[in-house]
Amino acid sequence: MNLTIELLTRILCETPLDRPVDGAYLYCTTIENQDSVFQTAKKLISHSFASRIYLLEAEAMSGYPGVNQCRKRLREYGLSEEQIACIPIAGADSLNTLIESQALVRFFRDQGFRSLVVVSPPFHQLRAFMTAVTVALKVYPEISIYSIPGVALPWLDPTIHSQGTLKAQRRQLIQEELNRIQTYQIKGDLAGFEAVLNYLNRRDKEILVKTNNPIT
Repeated sequence: MNLTIELLTRILCETPLDRPVDGAYLYCTTIENQDSVFQTAKKLISHSFASRIYLLEAEAMSGYPGVNQCRKRLREYGLSEEQIACIPIAGADSLNTLIESQALVRFFRDQGFRSLVVVSPPFHQLRAFMTAVTVALKVYPEISIYSIPGVALPWLDPTIHSQGTLKAQRRQLIQEELNRIQTYQIKGDLAGFEAVLNYLNRRDKEILVKTNNPIT
């Protein structure tokens, strides 16, 4: 089986959560794509899959409108202040998926949290999840990371992505993301498809053992 296709399918079609996670993190995105992750955040809260939604505690930069704007929009979606929390990040003068993932995983490690949902627009979800797992494998391999993509927005609409510098139809961003994945894997900044699949397999086997289900 093609490893890329298997990984993409499993990331976009995650096994349903059977218990709440310690938190759900919304990857930074542009205003044009915010509704995608905010709609999913509302569902996670309303169905009690997560009791708290985490945002990056950063000012507006790199296409991200800033934590205050995101808090306000989540409140408009019906979340309470108690349901919104922040991941601290110090000294960053720019943002990217790796910087976010490092701050996120280290924060969850330091808090002693053991489970996490990551949320990003569908065209970015593969790289976002892979980056979170890449960091986790280095600094906190015990954490269980789950993938719940944002709600799909119209694919033919033009949008802004990649630190606010890339304008294209959402459908075109799928190939752009695959190109970035290849580039970052060559650089060594991103784990290979097999390594991420191995992480998923280990995570799911551990769940089966804990729930006394047979492993087939």
